[in-house]
Amino acid sequence: MTMVVEYIVAALLVIGGLFGLVGSYGLLRLKDRMQRLHAPTKATTVGVGTALIALAFEVWLIQGRFAWREALVAVFFFATAPLSAIYLSKAHLFTAIRRDGVPPPGNGDDWASFSPDHPEEAEDDSGRD
Repeated sequence: MTMVVEYIVAALLVIGGLFGLVGSYGLLRLKDRMQRLHAPTKATTVGVGTALIALAFEVWLIQGRFAWREALVAVFFFATAPLSAIYLSKAHLFTAIRRDGVPPPGNGDDWASFSPDHPEEAEDDSGRD
Protein backbone atom coordinates (compact mmCIF):
# COMPACT_ATOMS: atom_id res chain seq x y z
CA MET A 1 0.00 0.00 0.00
CA THR A 2 2.74 2.49 0.85
CA MET A 3 4.54 1.89 -2.45
CA VAL A 4 1.40 2.83 -4.40
CA VAL A 5 0.99 5.97 -2.27
CA GLU A 6 4.61 6.91 -2.89
CA TYR A 7 4.15 6.54 -6.66
CA ILE A 8 0.99 8.65 -6.62
CA VAL A 9 2.61 11.35 -4.51
CA ALA A 10 5.71 11.31 -6.72
CA ALA A 11 3.59 11.60 -9.88
CA LEU A 12 1.65 14.52 -8.43
CA LEU A 13 4.88 16.26 -7.42
CA VAL A 14 6.36 15.79 -10.89
CA ILE A 15 3.17 17.14 -12.51
CA GLY A 16 3.22 20.11 -10.14
CA GLY A 17 6.88 20.72 -10.91
CA LEU A 18 6.16 20.67 -14.65
CA PHE A 19 3.40 23.25 -14.22
CA GLY A 20 5.77 25.39 -12.18
CA LEU A 21 8.43 25.05 -14.87
CA VAL A 22 5.98 26.07 -17.60
CA GLY A 23 4.87 29.09 -15.54
CA SER A 24 8.47 30.13 -14.90
CA TYR A 25 9.36 29.73 -18.57
CA GLY A 26 6.36 31.85 -19.54
CA LEU A 27 7.42 34.52 -17.08
CA LEU A 28 10.83 34.72 -18.70
CA ARG A 29 9.99 34.28 -22.38
CA LEU A 30 6.66 35.99 -23.09
CA LYS A 31 6.94 39.37 -24.74
CA ASP A 32 4.38 41.59 -23.02
CA ARG A 33 3.97 42.47 -19.34
CA MET A 34 0.38 41.30 -19.31
CA GLN A 35 1.33 37.96 -20.88
CA ARG A 36 4.20 37.57 -18.42
CA LEU A 37 1.74 38.15 -15.59
CA HIS A 38 -0.66 35.54 -16.97
CA ALA A 39 1.81 32.66 -17.16
CA PRO A 40 2.85 32.39 -13.51
CA THR A 41 -0.55 33.18 -12.06
CA LYS A 42 -2.20 30.33 -13.94
CA ALA A 43 0.41 27.61 -14.40
CA THR A 44 2.31 28.11 -11.17
CA THR A 45 -0.90 28.26 -9.16
CA VAL A 46 -1.88 24.87 -10.57
CA GLY A 47 1.64 23.57 -9.87
CA VAL A 48 1.58 24.65 -6.23
CA GLY A 49 -1.95 23.32 -5.89
CA THR A 50 -0.86 19.94 -7.22
CA ALA A 51 2.03 19.83 -4.75
CA LEU A 52 -0.35 20.67 -1.90
CA ILE A 53 -2.73 17.93 -3.05
CA ALA A 54 0.18 15.48 -3.08
CA LEU A 55 1.16 16.46 0.45
CA ALA A 56 -2.42 16.26 1.75
CA PHE A 57 -2.87 12.88 0.05
CA GLU A 58 0.31 11.56 1.67
CA VAL A 59 -0.69 12.84 5.12
CA TRP A 60 -4.16 11.33 4.77
CA LEU A 61 -3.04 7.89 3.60
CA ILE A 62 0.16 7.48 5.62
CA GLN A 63 -0.71 9.26 8.88
CA GLY A 64 -4.46 8.72 8.71
CA ARG A 65 -5.54 12.30 9.43
CA PHE A 66 -6.90 15.17 7.39
CA ALA A 67 -4.28 17.77 6.45
CA TRP A 68 -5.89 20.98 7.70
CA ARG A 69 -2.80 23.13 7.28
CA GLU A 70 -2.34 22.12 3.66
CA ALA A 71 -6.02 22.72 2.94
CA LEU A 72 -5.89 26.19 4.48
CA VAL A 73 -2.72 27.06 2.55
CA ALA A 74 -4.38 25.91 -0.68
CA VAL A 75 -7.51 27.97 0.00
CA PHE A 76 -5.45 31.04 0.84
CA PHE A 77 -3.18 30.58 -2.18
CA PHE A 78 -6.04 30.02 -4.65
CA ALA A 79 -7.86 33.06 -3.27
CA THR A 80 -4.94 35.48 -3.27
CA ALA A 81 -2.99 34.58 -6.43
CA PRO A 82 -5.74 35.49 -8.93
CA LEU A 83 -6.71 38.61 -6.98
CA SER A 84 -3.15 39.87 -6.88
CA ALA A 85 -2.85 39.25 -10.63
CA ILE A 86 -6.05 41.22 -11.24
CA TYR A 87 -4.84 44.19 -9.24
CA LEU A 88 -1.40 44.12 -10.83
CA SER A 89 -2.96 44.11 -14.30
CA LYS A 90 -5.30 46.98 -13.39
CA ALA A 91 -2.38 48.98 -12.05
CA HIS A 92 -0.52 48.34 -15.30
CA LEU A 93 -3.51 49.41 -17.40
CA PHE A 94 -4.08 52.60 -15.45
CA THR A 95 -0.43 53.62 -15.51
CA ALA A 96 -0.12 52.82 -19.20
CA ILE A 97 -2.84 55.32 -20.15
CA ARG A 98 -1.26 58.31 -18.45
CA ARG A 99 1.86 60.11 -19.63
CA ASP A 100 3.11 60.77 -16.11
CA GLY A 101 2.34 57.29 -14.77
CA VAL A 102 -0.39 58.41 -12.36
CA PRO A 103 -3.83 56.80 -12.71
CA PRO A 104 -6.59 59.23 -13.65
CA PRO A 105 -8.61 60.55 -10.73
CA GLY A 106 -11.99 58.92 -10.48
CA ASN A 107 -15.21 59.85 -8.84
CA GLY A 108 -15.33 56.63 -6.83
CA ASP A 109 -17.61 54.54 -9.03
CA ASP A 110 -14.97 53.34 -11.50
CA TRP A 111 -12.45 51.83 -9.10
CA ALA A 112 -12.89 48.27 -10.35
CA SER A 113 -12.97 48.77 -14.09
CA PHE A 114 -10.78 50.01 -16.88
CA SER A 115 -12.65 52.60 -18.84
CA PRO A 116 -10.71 54.47 -21.53
CA ASP A 117 -13.52 57.03 -21.75
CA HIS A 118 -12.10 59.33 -19.07
CA PRO A 119 -11.80 62.95 -20.23
CA GLU A 120 -8.27 63.07 -18.82
CA GLU A 121 -7.18 60.46 -21.37
CA ALA A 122 -8.41 62.51 -24.31
CA GLU A 123 -5.81 65.21 -23.71
CA ASP A 124 -3.95 66.58 -26.69
CA ASP A 125 -0.59 64.87 -27.09
CA SER A 126 0.85 67.50 -29.44
CA GLY A 127 3.29 68.68 -26.77
CA ARG A 128 5.02 65.29 -26.62
CA ASP A 129 8.39 64.63 -28.21
